[in-house]
Amino acid sequence: MPNTARWAATLTLTAAAVCGPFGGSALATPAHATQAVTSQAHATPALAPSGLYAPSALVLTMGHGETAATVTPERAVTLNCAPTPSGTHPAAYDACGELRAVNGDLDALTLRDGALCTRQFDPVVVTVEGVWRGKRVSYERTFANECVKNSYGTSFFTF
Repeated sequence: MPNTARWAATLTLTAAAVCGPFGGSALATPAHATQAVTSQAHATPALAPSGLYAPSALVLTMGHGETAATVTPERAVTLNCAPTPSGTHPAAYDACGELRAVNGDLDALTLRDGALCTRQFDPVVVTVEGVWRGKRVSYERTFANECVKNSYGTSFFTF
């Protein structure tokens, strides 16, 4: 049952993160721009949308244990990186910057210089599901303890 709850939470948060940028005023802008262009005889295309972007929306979960299949998520955050950093991640701007620096390769986020952690074994599993620059992401990583998890990169795994 915990695995079913984990997947339900992940799917709900992924749908909210991916579909969130498409709702509300984001849809009103192109229609408004089209009306403005058609209502003026010599309008310039300056009011048209500037371009599209590949979606970057992720759901990160964390729980104590050795594998995601046996862990009940204790925390979950969303991270949207396009067009601007947002979501429930506590350091969305910095986390998106870290991902851009490694071109979305989560394995390239390494232990921060000068990080000191105990050797206590209290495994923590982090999962990342969603889309990065239009490509599907499904990632799982087990850290020796929460201190080690928080020491990778500067802010991506810190939630």
